[in-house]
Amino acid sequence: MSHPKPRIAIAADHGGFRLKTHLIAFLQKDGYDVSDLGTHDAETSVDYPDFGAKAAEAVTGGDADFSIIVCGTGIGISIAANRNKAVRAALCHDTTTARLAREHNNANILALGERVTGTITAEDITRVFLNTEFEGGRHAKRVEKMS
Repeated sequence: MSHPKPRIAIAADHGGFRLKTHLIAFLQKDGYDVSDLGTHDAETSVDYPDFGAKAAEAVTGGDADFSIIVCGTGIGISIAANRNKAVRAALCHDTTTARLAREHNNANILALGERVTGTITAEDITRVFLNTEFEGGRHAKRVEKMS
């Protein structure tokens, strides 16, 4: 019996717009339901905290199962999303960090940096993040301490 694919919300500032757009097409091609929370162009300067907050609200409000957030490095937008106590946003640079973010930290938001992560690597990271389950066990009490 196959499980339905999780609902994904994706948001980026102007520095992450191109990678966000690429990942939307990548995810939709793979059958995911994707909500685009903006921004909608790379030319207009916007504030990453606004988009980190939108992505956090999508997950914590039940509109999405996971969010993906993108800025130039992934650092600023992940800090912004993590202001929400129910969020565990993980900045991932490779498939190992993506896998461990899910297995050990039950991360519910994936953060990426457009300026530091290539599109093929970002696809691989996204695929691993979305297809890895939380291990629970000894990790559960640690994750609970963050909530």
